[in-house]
This record gives sequence, structure tokens and C-alpha cells, in this order.
Amino acid sequence: MTTHNKSIFDEMTAPDGKVRPLYNAFDQWLANVSHGQLTQKSREAELLFRRVGITFNVYGEDAGAERLIPFDVIPRILAAAEWQRLSDGAIQRVRALNMFLHDLYHGQEIIKAGIVPASILTNNGYRPEMQGVDVPGNIYAHIAGIDIVRTGENQFYVLEDNLRTPSGVSYMLEDRKMMMRLFPDLFRRYSVAPVEHYPQVLLNNLRAVAHPGVQDPTVVLMTPGAYNSAYFEHAFLAQQMGIELVEGQDLFVRDNAVFMRTTEGPKRVDVIYRRIDDDFIDPLAFRADSMLGVPGLVSVYRNGGVTLANAIGTGVADDKATYTYVPEMVRFYLGEEPILSNVPTYKLELEDDRKYVLEHLAELVVKEVQGSGGYGMLVGPSSSKEQIEEFRKRIKANPGNYIAQPTLALSTCPTLVEKGIAPRHVDLRPFVLSGKTVTLVPGALCRVALTEGSLVVNSSQGGGTKDTWVLNEFQYGMQSGLNSDSQQQVQA
Repeated sequence: MTTHNKSIFDEMTAPDGKVRPLYNAFDQWLANVSHGQLTQKSREAELLFRRVGITFNVYGEDAGAERLIPFDVIPRILAAAEWQRLSDGAIQRVRALNMFLHDLYHGQEIIKAGIVPASILTNNGYRPEMQGVDVPGNIYAHIAGIDIVRTGENQFYVLEDNLRTPSGVSYMLEDRKMMMRLFPDLFRRYSVAPVEHYPQVLLNNLRAVAHPGVQDPTVVLMTPGAYNSAYFEHAFLAQQMGIELVEGQDLFVRDNAVFMRTTEGPKRVDVIYRRIDDDFIDPLAFRADSMLGVPGLVSVYRNGGVTLANAIGTGVADDKATYTYVPEMVRFYLGEEPILSNVPTYKLELEDDRKYVLEHLAELVVKEVQGSGGYGMLVGPSSSKEQIEEFRKRIKANPGNYIAQPTLALSTCPTLVEKGIAPRHVDLRPFVLSGKTVTLVPGALCRVALTEGSLVVNSSQGGGTKDTWVLNEFQYGMQSGLNSDSQQQVQA
């Protein structure tokens, strides 16, 4: 093990160098496994992942250049109580966000109350076409990925909300399968809550949001196609749910309904889990040059002929500027205090915030409000003077396009590196599913920054993934004998 920076919370090792109780059984197991054995297992994992085809395209690289997301064979372990808090907090947040979206497209009470500014209606993600449209169960974000970081024993912050087409759940599922295959003996030391029922929970939720009166809803997954960076995940989830994977050209509109072309003739589609952005979904409603969408789909959707998951217009709620208002949404719609805090955030359209940020750029992280994947951001402490000055110009030219946050000391987890096992920074993306109930399976996509000292965990920026173990019950690594179905549910 390498030395630890005592100012950063290490999830396995306490500041005095002792192993935290949660990791005791893991530490005992690790004492009998050599670095060579772990490296060999890591190579095995890579070969198996290549065989399965778990790759993603990196935009901006050679056309079609596919990469394997590096997989770390050291699991991240969370106690049942820690998970309960994260789960409750993420569910609370998604309930409030769904209520906000319904309100924004209907009465706009939160704007009238002066909590969210009317300028939100000029946001790129806001779709006036959705104004007054009723969606089943008032659910807009059926699948949400909430990015959470940790800075201390009990300090968890939400970094951002992903409500459009959140990706990465296939890695949560495949990483678990891989760990069980490579290290069955390690699973005997812990009672780890299962995640493999995620596709079934997702399918049940999607079926639950078909329009009333539909007896046996047909659900499909709509992909932009094989050149999309997350195509593996689209195909994987469709296969796991036992539903058809379709592209725009496989669907057509007739008589206020959507049909899928099949060898046996047209088949009516009731719910479309779409992994394609608003702009491209219907050339008659949005971008006329889109070859990926279905002409007339938005009209059928607005008239209640089909359900889209996630709903059109959810992007307005996962914008990084909207993010700053989510704690107030929780109070406004639910009458509750937020369980999970936001990262303190400066809004650069505000003069005082902008002045402070421009004076402290070298200490802060600056993000484009509609950026994603780690692009369009400045990490002040690790940027050159030239990069900082370039960003200063950008902010001055368009301040409303940016937010800034302090550089958080993200927690670290033990990670396999060339020289042994060393702490690396991690984040967490649990997936919140909204249907008749709001649910989380006890697991998440855990992303790890593989470069020493780096805080950027995005796969597109060289980050990797690791399996997240949520323990059924914490008994210092002893088997708990609990019922394995520990899925949390709350009434929506």
C-alpha cells in the first residue's frame, strides 16, 4: 500500500493507518493474494470484457475508435447504513425533480413563488412543445443517474443530476458479474446485496407507465445506432429486458399510434425507452435534418398515443444551472429538508459570484452548464496559466453559460496500479427508477480516476470503473444471513 494523504478521506484506511472495520475482511483476504495474482485477474477481466464487446466510442478521436473502459478489480464497499442514506437522498431528489418538471410544464408555481427565475424558460433543455402535455403518472425522469461524491465519514454531496439519457448501468451489472467470476472466495466473506435484478425492475417500471387502458404494453429500446458511444449498453439492456432494440427507421406513425416493423407485420408500441436526444427524435418537431428519429412521433406522444422514457424536455432539469435550485425544490414540493447537499456552487451570471470566481479561478472547478462527459470544464488547481486565462475570456464573454464550484477533496478507494495498491479518487452514480414506485437497486456505477492525484473520473477522460458492494448488513465482514432482496422502495 502507498502512503495516504491525511487530508483526504480514504474509505479503507483511517488517518492513523489502521484499516477501517468495513474493510477488515477484505484486508485479511488481500494479505494472501499477491500483486501478480491481482494483475493476472485484471488481464483476464480485460480479455473477457473485450470478448463480450463492452466498449465505448470516444468522440473526437479517429472515427469508430473503440476503447475498453478500464476495470479495477478492487471493490468499493459501502455499509448498509451509508447506502440507506444515499438511497433515501437520491430518491427524495428525483421525486422533487419530477414534480418540478410537471410544474414547469403546467402551472409554473415555483416560478410564481420566486424560487426559480423565469429565465429558466429560455434554457436550451426547456421544450415549449411539452407545455400543458400530461404524461402518465406525472413522471418525466423514469431513469435518473445521480452523481454523488464523498469528502468525509458522513459527508456526501450531489455533484450533478443526469435526467436525459443517463448511461453506465451496464458497467454496474457487468462489473458485478466479473467480480463474482474472478473472486468467488471474496464474496464468501461479505453479504453483498444483489444488483442483477435491475433490468427486471426497469422493465416493470416502463410497463407501469404505459397509458391507462393498455393491458399488455409493448416496450422497446430506441437507439441512435451502432456508432453511438453507449451502443453496447443499449443492446445489453434490451437483451436483458427481453425487449426489441430499435432504430428510428424500424418505427413509423399511423392513426395516432407508433408501430414497429416486424416480420409478421406492424406491431403497436406503447412505451419507448429512448437513448436518443430530444433534438434528433422527430425531424418534424425538432431538427429537420435528423435521420435517427421517427417523423410524427412527438405529435403521437403529445396526444397520449405512446409513452417516452425519459420524457421530452427533461434536459431543463439536469442543466448545471438548474442544479443549484434542487435543494429549494425539495423544500417547495416535498416540504422536507434535503437529505443530500449540493456542492456549494457559484452562479456566474450573478455579479458578486462572478467577481469572486474570476479572482480565484486557480482554486475552482468551472463547468459549462450544459456540458457533460468532463468536457468544457476547467479544473483550476491542475490547469496552466494559459488555460486559466482562456477560460477567463470565455466566462467574461458568456457568464450565464458557466457555474463554478470549490475543488472537492474526493474520497479515495484502494485501486490496483502498476506498483501495487494505491488510493485513487472515486465517485458514484446510483440509478433511480421511477414507475409506480421510486426504486434503487443497491449498487451503482463507481468511477475511478486512475491517474494519481486526478479528480476527473469520466470514462471519456481516462477514468475506469469498479464494482460497488452494498452490504446487506454490516457485521465486520461476517455473513449476515439476511434476505438477499434488499431493494429499497418508497411510494412515489
